[in-house]
Order: sequence, then structure tokens, then C-alpha cells
Amino acid sequence: MKSGRRNLESRHGRLGAGLRMISGAARNNLVAAISDTCRAGLDLDELRRQLLPRLRRAVPVDALWWAAADPATLLFNRPARVEIPAETGPYFVDNEYAQNDVNKWTELARDGRGVRTLWQATAGEPEQSARYRDIFRPIGLGDELRAVLRADGECWGYLCLHREGPNGFGDEEAQFVELVAPQLAAGFRLATLIGETRVGDEATGVLLLTEDGELASVNAAGQRWLEEMRADPSANQLPLELLAVAARLHQTEGTAARSPRLRVRTLAGRWTVLHASWLGAPPARSVAVIIEDAAPRDVLPLLMAAYRLTQQERKLTGLVCQGLSTKEIGAHLHLTTNTVQDHLKSIFTKTGVRSRRELVATLLKQQFATSG
Repeated sequence: MKSGRRNLESRHGRLGAGLRMISGAARNNLVAAISDTCRAGLDLDELRRQLLPRLRRAVPVDALWWAAADPATLLFNRPARVEIPAETGPYFVDNEYAQNDVNKWTELARDGRGVRTLWQATAGEPEQSARYRDIFRPIGLGDELRAVLRADGECWGYLCLHREGPNGFGDEEAQFVELVAPQLAAGFRLATLIGETRVGDEATGVLLLTEDGELASVNAAGQRWLEEMRADPSANQLPLELLAVAARLHQTEGTAARSPRLRVRTLAGRWTVLHASWLGAPPARSVAVIIEDAAPRDVLPLLMAAYRLTQQERKLTGLVCQGLSTKEIGAHLHLTTNTVQDHLKSIFTKTGVRSRRELVATLLKQQFATSG
């Protein structure tokens, strides 16, 4: 990873050196610009491309990592890195899901503020963190500012800012990130609803990984899925989402937890589901990761969350999709018909439809229609 450090230094140097935190009208204008960008209905890649220079203007950084998150599982997907060597990916996943360390995403997601630096988490002694010792320090990075991107109480993404050298992130910088985190979350949430999403007839992909996370074998369908997820199997550059679901399997071993599943939207706009399970017995066992087209039932909960439906509204929407009448829905949920109608009005408003038929079409046809 030393080459990564030289690359980072030669291309951008100390991007954050000598710059001050903006304030006053300039700060307010920047927050407004970030908010407008997040409401512009951009896909995830374009959203991040437009946000990056604005974030760097407010909080100068030398490197950055961010990803969308599945609010149901808190697993990340569609990660993107800036000035962080690709070979650090497996180390990062192993640290996040297999090691004891500070400031992990699942821990931060339970924190009311949702923003914390590595310096804060270690009381100024970063050597306590394996992530710092094994990943950051070898490539010349110092402090890390992590932020959970939450909207309406649900996690839609993660943001990780990095700075070189001994100078950490200040309180004002952390406060700025905390201020814009809900806007970023809203943008990530909106990105799950835009564009043409399709469910195809692709065959199921099967990948076998060693316990160390190396690719042992893959079938033809799995190869096609990997290509769609921008992987390079010949170089064992597996998607981080795949490594994450395998790492979660290790993490839940010996517990009553179900086999881990992760919903992922590929770069081609297709929803897929990854799930991992053990194959064989120690010491010769492997991790089998299945990649297959997502059925509407897999993605529907994510879409309903993105439309900001309450838990009761999500239950009711599911029953509408099953074709139940108002009276049947009321009996199923122990609600009066008037209450059901009130919930339906709220659902229609949030999803921008005028009838049950339009609601079903929006959720089950427009979002999952096969692309020509």
C-alpha cells in the first residue's frame, strides 16, 4: 500500500492544508447549494460527482469514501473512493465486519449525532485503532471523520472523510457535516427511486470464496453479474458489496441470525440480491455467494422506505399490492375503514399517485419494468 501513498501525495498533495472553514453567508450559500443538488433527482454517481467539490470546499480533505446503505440491514452498497487505493477494499471490509475496532458504522448508526472522528473515538490515540494501524497509516492518512447519512430516522448512506498528517478535523467541520448529513441522505434516498430500473431474466450467479475472501470459482452467470458490478475477477477485485455480505456471514456464525442478504442496484440500473451461506465443513469449507435478480418483494420494502412511508403505511401498501379491499385491510390491521382511507390518502400524497391502481403501477411496474 506504499504505492497508494505515493500516488495520493503526487496527485493532490495536502488538499486540506492551510484552508480555513468557511462561515457566514458563504457557508449558508454552500448549504443551500448542497440541498438543491440533493433534491435535483440525480442518479447516485452524478449526485456524488456534483457534491464532491462542494463538500471539499467546506471541509478540505485528502481522501474520501462514501456509499449508499440498505436501511434494513445497514450493509453498504455502491461504494466510491477518492484518492484511496483500491487494494485497501478487502482490508476495510475485514476491519468493519470481522475485527474489534472503534467508530464502526453499525455503532455510529445507533448514535444520536451520527458524526464522530477517529481522534474523538480514540481520545487522541489513533494507534488504538486497527483500522488506523493497518489501513490509514500505511498510506499516509491520519484522522477520519465518519458520518451516517440519515433521513427520517433511517440510514441511507455513509460518508468517510480522511486527512493526512497529525492535524485532525475540528468541531466546526464536524458540525458542518452533521448539518448537511440529512440533505445528503435525502439525495441518496431519492437516487434509489430514479432512473429506469429493471428485473431481467439473468440466470443465478454462484461464486465460491475461500474463508479468506479469495475467489475460488464462479459460474458463467456469476461472471456476467460481476462484470455488471464493475468487478475484475481475473485480478480478484471483487465488489465490496460481495465481500461485505460474506464478512457478515462470518460475523453471525454461531448465532441464530438468518443468512445475510443484501439488496444492490447495479450500475446498469438493475436490482439484484446477494446472499451468502457456508458450503462444506471446516477446515475445507467455502462461502457460497448467490447473485440473482431481485423480485419485487425484495425491493418493495426499500422503495416504500424511500417514499418515507411509515411502518403502518408500509403494511397497508403491501396489502394493497395483494389486492385486498378497504374492508379486508381494516380487518387485517384492526383499523376502521375511515382510518384505512386516511392512510391511503397519505400514501397517495407521498408517492404522487391518485389511486390504488396507480400506486401498484408505480411500485410494481414502473420501478421493475424490463428495459428494452
